[in-house]
Amino acid sequence: MRTAATDGRARPGAVRVDVVGALNLIGWIVKPISLAFLFPTALALGYGEPVWPFVVSGLVTWAFGAGLERTTSGRERVGAREGYLVVVLIWMLVPASGALPYLLSEPQLSNPIDAYFESMSGFSGCAATVVADVEGLSRSVAMWRQFTAWMGGLGIIVLFLAVLPRMNIAGRQALFRTEAPGPELGLEATIRETARRYVVLYVGITATEILVLAVLGWTGVDPRMTLYQAVAHTFGTISTAGFSPEARSVEPFAPASQWAIAFFMVAAGTNFALLFTGIVRHRLSALGRDEEFRAYLLLLAVATLVVLVGLLSADVAAGGSAIRHAVFNTVSMMTTTGFASTDFNLWPPLATMVLFGAVLVSASAGSTAGSIKLVRHLVIVKMLRREIHQTLHPDLVAPLRLNGAVIDERVLRAIIVFLFLFVGVCVFGAVAILIDSALQDVHLTAFQSLADSVTLLGGAGPGLGFAGPMGSYAPFGEFSKLVLTAEMYLGRLEIIPALVLFSSRYWRA
Repeated sequence: MRTAATDGRARPGAVRVDVVGALNLIGWIVKPISLAFLFPTALALGYGEPVWPFVVSGLVTWAFGAGLERTTSGRERVGAREGYLVVVLIWMLVPASGALPYLLSEPQLSNPIDAYFESMSGFSGCAATVVADVEGLSRSVAMWRQFTAWMGGLGIIVLFLAVLPRMNIAGRQALFRTEAPGPELGLEATIRETARRYVVLYVGITATEILVLAVLGWTGVDPRMTLYQAVAHTFGTISTAGFSPEARSVEPFAPASQWAIAFFMVAAGTNFALLFTGIVRHRLSALGRDEEFRAYLLLLAVATLVVLVGLLSADVAAGGSAIRHAVFNTVSMMTTTGFASTDFNLWPPLATMVLFGAVLVSASAGSTAGSIKLVRHLVIVKMLRREIHQTLHPDLVAPLRLNGAVIDERVLRAIIVFLFLFVGVCVFGAVAILIDSALQDVHLTAFQSLADSVTLLGGAGPGLGFAGPMGSYAPFGEFSKLVLTAEMYLGRLEIIPALVLFSSRYWRA
């Protein structure tokens, strides 16, 4: 396919996107994804389970990537414009690859829509599942679910930018920004060095949590916390994905394990650039100076307190148990992780309303958390305050600042647009699944449909009713599952990059 981009000329009406070069880069990226299947293959061998589903999935993934790479060319020409196409398509194709083991080996996921839903949920960092019997999964398939979440939290493009020196393409900055949505991480380094630091920190926190949880199991503090469970729940924590090989999430584990997981969820919801500065560069004072981090801790504390009051007033829990459940589940939902220490679906309305409000507030930008991100709320508050001041003093010139830096007015517009899009997609999704559920005779209230839409678009996972933290999305009809899958996808990309491709200006301007 010859385009204006490949010819170097701008003909009127010509396609300005180098589609062939973008496809060549996609094939080059997809091909090594096949190596990810080695991990569940090794587990399957160790546990005496069938290995062929993972071997076949790996071969199919490699063949697709190699074939796409071989039949196209020009990945070195990929620029900022093509970067959007690459990321949008990668996040469609990789979950499709991840769904193959489910289709080949798991009866509960034999429906392609269910398999793709489950895979998208993992890679997008959403704890939603259509598996009714999680404990019925083989150990290798269950760990594959966890591993997809861990890879998704890291980010496919970020990983390639970090470890592959050959990826010296013109659009790598656009790729990085699209892959890690929200404000930039802020590390004073090249894109590749920033990605490397992100990966090192991500892997380092992963190893630390595995060690902490495994020690709790080895010392007898939590006998259920085996090495397998420690690895599985760490993958779900650091990625803020919330998948668990246990049917009732982390409820069966000892309080010590729940407190440890809660601590690492807070870390996973913190800006990784800030963590790098504080931990690696030993400048912990930077944490206290950061406006978003202070607001993050403050809102966590306030939301936890309100939830605790709700639990105590309704006699749902008491004493230390009430405190633990309030802290754990508030942290889990605000960081959009989706773990649950108890079925908060049965909590009083005040507590559940706060939990789902926390999903909308979300955690820090530059973290693995999903949803709106706290920094956007901070900026909106600053905009409202400036608007009030300028109403009283029309001649006042007051640029908005965050951590002392002036915020570009274009960023302010982008934040407002994103908020409107987020709300619009959320409402559309809620209405769509509510109508489909009525047609399919699936019992779903309006509030439940809204909660389900919020948590899937926001990447938190558990909803209300049958889709609560101890349930699944299996009862939904196929159309509703497609809508919810699309919401997980759009939430991971933060909507706008996907919508860019529907603009004629993107292709021809």
